[in-house]
Amino acid sequence: MSNHIKKTPVNEMKLYESKHNEKDIVNNHHHTTHQILYVLDGKGKCTMDSEDYLLESDNVAIVPPFTNHSIVSDSKMTVLVLEFNESFLSDEVKKELLPLVFDTSRVLKMSLFDSSELRQLLRKMLYEQSHGDTLRFLAMKLFLAELLFVLIRSYQTNQISDTNMLRVEWLRNYINTHYFEISGSEDIAKKMGMSTRYIHSIFKEHYGKTPMQHLTEVRLELVKKMLIETDNDIASICFEVGFESVSTFYRVFKKYVGVPPNQYRTSHIETGFPEEDE
Repeated sequence: MSNHIKKTPVNEMKLYESKHNEKDIVNNHHHTTHQILYVLDGKGKCTMDSEDYLLESDNVAIVPPFTNHSIVSDSKMTVLVLEFNESFLSDEVKKELLPLVFDTSRVLKMSLFDSSELRQLLRKMLYEQSHGDTLRFLAMKLFLAELLFVLIRSYQTNQISDTNMLRVEWLRNYINTHYFEISGSEDIAKKMGMSTRYIHSIFKEHYGKTPMQHLTEVRLELVKKMLIETDNDIASICFEVGFESVSTFYRVFKKYVGVPPNQYRTSHIETGFPEEDE
């Protein structure tokens, strides 16, 4: 068991290294100060207010004052701990930045860009803390304000990413279940209350294709299944899956499948499929 809690009270701000061996445990405790934990190396788990989080390289744990938290290291783990009192900050930072970062306890997974910025700021703060001149406290304040800004930007980016993922999943599910009644991309955009360009952008970002390309694929997979498993007329199949005209259907089918639908049906019926051994 290991205890890496600094006993010395933090009057303003302090940045220090906390080393953990494999299976070390920091028992549940809290601080009256604000803490930002940056994982330099290793893996572990952090529990904050009964919520469990994974810790790994470049993760940032936000620990508001009086938050009960504990840490268990799964391997050797090195953590930079930035601890400070609110009184150390300017009124503007306390009002505009601090509440956004410390509104709740959480662990952030930083992007490569934000992680690089954060590392540089921490390096500058370590230098000023150890080697700075009489202006070091002003420099530390400035770097801390910039660091808080980077954390806010990273958190908001993650929120946008999560929201977009929910949107594209909803969109994909909507296409999969309403393929027969979607008339075009404008129809989908209207259902979501967003622009056509926006839904195309987020869908392609996640799936590498547009919503309409996915719609075409869904329809054609159903058509191929129906051509083989039913004797329904091709025009009827075309209508059932949502194509507006037979000519459009024939053109799209041949483009994606390589042969016309009637040839596809004939070749598969004649060839058949080998039966599975019982």
